[in-house]
Amino acid sequence: MRTLFGKMLATALLLALGVAAQAAELPRLKVGYIFTTNHTPLMAAMDMGEKLPVEGMWMQPIVPKEKYQLMKDGKPVAVLDIVVIKSGSETATLFAQKQLDIGLASITAIMAGIDKNIPIKIVSPLVLASGGVVVSNDVPAKTWQEFVAYIKKSSKPVSIGYHSPSSAPIIILESALKSEGITYTSNPLDQKAQVVLVDLKGMANLIPALSSKQVDAVVGPEPFPQTAAGKGAGCDISMLRNLPPEGKWTDYPCCVIAARDEVIATHPELVRDFVKLMAGIGRWCNEDPQRAGILGSKWIGLPEEIGKNSNLRFLQSFTDGWKEGADGYLNDLNKAGYFKGALKDKTFKEAESLLVDPQFLNGK
Repeated sequence: MRTLFGKMLATALLLALGVAAQAAELPRLKVGYIFTTNHTPLMAAMDMGEKLPVEGMWMQPIVPKEKYQLMKDGKPVAVLDIVVIKSGSETATLFAQKQLDIGLASITAIMAGIDKNIPIKIVSPLVLASGGVVVSNDVPAKTWQEFVAYIKKSSKPVSIGYHSPSSAPIIILESALKSEGITYTSNPLDQKAQVVLVDLKGMANLIPALSSKQVDAVVGPEPFPQTAAGKGAGCDISMLRNLPPEGKWTDYPCCVIAARDEVIATHPELVRDFVKLMAGIGRWCNEDPQRAGILGSKWIGLPEEIGKNSNLRFLQSFTDGWKEGADGYLNDLNKAGYFKGALKDKTFKEAESLLVDPQFLNGK
């Protein structure tokens, strides 16, 4: 019996060493994402593995949630080290430090990085603008228009929190405030502005800041609005896509997939495979948003009920609407003096080659 057990143990050890040796020989890529359901395609790839293949590809766990083999036609082609990131701004910083090879983040965060000459490119859209505005229970507003009226009548500045200064939600909110003729500032000492914008430095701080009355309202991506309302922290008054100006945000981009220029040059086929995998799983998510919403919510530790209200829509090509939205971001951010480097005063058409590498979608 001992001899048999010893042989079994030795066999298992040899197999484990073989897998480890094979992994050591494969290319390694650091892939980053944020704990938001906007990044559900990557979560689904990690959660379902070979149960959700796309063109013969899937992600095989080595260490669940931390390390995976990218499988293609039954063989491993790369090791993916997964990095959980707090915000799009941190994603750009990690790219600059070469601590990240592929990252999922807001388009505005990636734009900000490219403006600072961080050598990265958008290799694929991911999701269209999602999320919304949630007001504290102390604010007597159930709709956006009621919130606007509250701000204009308030005798002191109304505080609105956000998770990252280069994120799509805060950019959209600032534009909406402008369209309503509301003045705003990031200086808490400025008592003349009607709104004070507060950087809460990460998704994890949005609900605590709202619950503790640190801010009067918060703008953030999904699943923040559903989660905050579900926990009784506040009232979800509007989705981002419904904010003014009317119709402007319907097909606006939110998160994208970006990669370092060096990785694109060194491992173009691996980047192509990863983009194809995310695109295919994005289509799977679109087929049943509730199913995808539940998976994403469970992955980040939220109740299924929150996922059932998902409004996410994932995109698999650089459409004209996507490009118009990207141009809108560039225009708004340049008007605000946000870009001072490579993207200063540029339209999307002028900056497209700086921003996008389209070769990984549809062979273009």
